[in-house]
Amino acid sequence: MLILRSSPPSPFGRKVKIVADMLGLSERMKVVPADTTSATDDLRQQNPLGKIPVLIAEDGTSLYDSPVILEYLDHLAGGGRIVPADEARFAALTHQALFDGVLDACILRVYEARWRPAEHHVQAWLDYQTGKVERTLAHAEASLSSPAAQLHVGHITQACALGYLDFRFAGSWREDCPKLVAWLDDFAARVPSFAATKVAA
Repeated sequence: MLILRSSPPSPFGRKVKIVADMLGLSERMKVVPADTTSATDDLRQQNPLGKIPVLIAEDGTSLYDSPVILEYLDHLAGGGRIVPADEARFAALTHQALFDGVLDACILRVYEARWRPAEHHVQAWLDYQTGKVERTLAHAEASLSSPAAQLHVGHITQACALGYLDFRFAGSWREDCPKLVAWLDDFAARVPSFAATKVAA
């Protein structure tokens, strides 16, 4: 049995759950909640960084983080399913990295509010992270908003990033990105596990 250490709000864990479903591996994977802030959670033995997600393979090996886990699941499913095996691989991985970067920036904004008192927030830092998100959304609205014939890791990460913006930032991106709204609707219609893994705000 594969074991996924994650928590429901994690967009990176959501990526893994969606991919496991898309590849027919959900029945082989058990999700075990993880508390990244707890020193007693064995997550820190499974990943010294104490970050989620972590996938414990059937031989006990720990795999992290989500790009590695997605590659591993694709490998288990025979390869080339969500990570292209040809030259399109690098475009897909770059697409994934772009929206992983959006998620990183969003999470840093969330942590600034969660871990630092309001009087100590650094607006320049928040603006810096916001700029990453805004530039990527503008780029995606212009260039990454057409439904793909075959979905890959980049599309899955894009959907999870847009979903996380809905979850943590009340969908404030939607007004300026009508093509991406339509793109996400198309993705959700094609991938039932996107709705199934949604966490209520």
